[in-house]
Amino acid sequence: MGKFINAIGIDVSKKTLDIRDHVNELTHQVSNTGDGFKQMLKWAKKNNADLSAVLICLEHTGMYSLPLAVYLTEQKCAFAMLPGLQIKRSLGIQRGKSDQADAQAIARYAYLHREEVKTYNLPSAQILEIKGLLSLRERLVGQRAGYQATKKEAKSFSIGNSKLILEIQMKLIREINAQIAKIEKQIKLILHSDAELKKIYDLVTSVKGVGLILGTTMMVYTNCFTAFDDWRKFACYCGIVPFPFQSGTSIRGKKKIHHLANKRLKALLSNAACTSIQFNPEMKAYYQRRLQEGKNKMSTQNIIRNKIVARVFATVQRGTPYVDTFKYAA
Repeated sequence: MGKFINAIGIDVSKKTLDIRDHVNELTHQVSNTGDGFKQMLKWAKKNNADLSAVLICLEHTGMYSLPLAVYLTEQKCAFAMLPGLQIKRSLGIQRGKSDQADAQAIARYAYLHREEVKTYNLPSAQILEIKGLLSLRERLVGQRAGYQATKKEAKSFSIGNSKLILEIQMKLIREINAQIAKIEKQIKLILHSDAELKKIYDLVTSVKGVGLILGTTMMVYTNCFTAFDDWRKFACYCGIVPFPFQSGTSIRGKKKIHHLANKRLKALLSNAACTSIQFNPEMKAYYQRRLQEGKNKMSTQNIIRNKIVARVFATVQRGTPYVDTFKYAA
């Protein structure tokens, strides 16, 4: 007999929570507020003698689902937060859509997979704050890139009041740079305020090619390297693992990485790989040797991305900084 004998599915929206009790076939709706959370738990306890044997499952909807996750953690309830696509692809052919139908689908999925679904561990307040700062920084970097591109175009095709346009854009770029620097300073302050976070960060950034942004982003999405059992699963999550494409005897495609991935981490790892190829003697030698052997340039860069991930996980699991053995190889 498994640990969970029932499942409750919750469809989270901005203002409401639609709830479905799978075994008892009951539905309920409450507001997405603290009072609503209390009503939901009271309703769940009324219909289930032992709430510890009930798996609560909800879709990960960012800021809308975070307060509920915090409340469930405080109440020591077993719950899981799953990507919407994971649930959607388990439904098969579906016609129409409603919040109650979504809650029912979540509850059914949670019940059928209750032995496999991994319960969610809410990250610490520091990690959640770093995550918010990184998201804001990413938006600012995107805005800065837009202003820089417009500035470049204005210089190339200067007409009329282009001087004023350039001045305003330069001022905006300087202001965004200042705000990005402020965000990075705050991230460093948070890291230095917690001894355990600082220790993990120092281990992560001991690997060549890993800096502040990639290091902290990896810490956020792995919940300080507790959310993934090994580096291969995390590499798959980042979208840097090639998968076979074949069927029968006629279809034999090349191995390719899948488009389902954390695009932010994938881009940061790509930047780290390019930096390593330029400035890390070991990776530079490896890259050049592979090209001389006639290997594909992009597949070689992808191997380097995987090497970086593997080394970061190894340093954290071992608890000691990365040792560059290449300089002793000669």
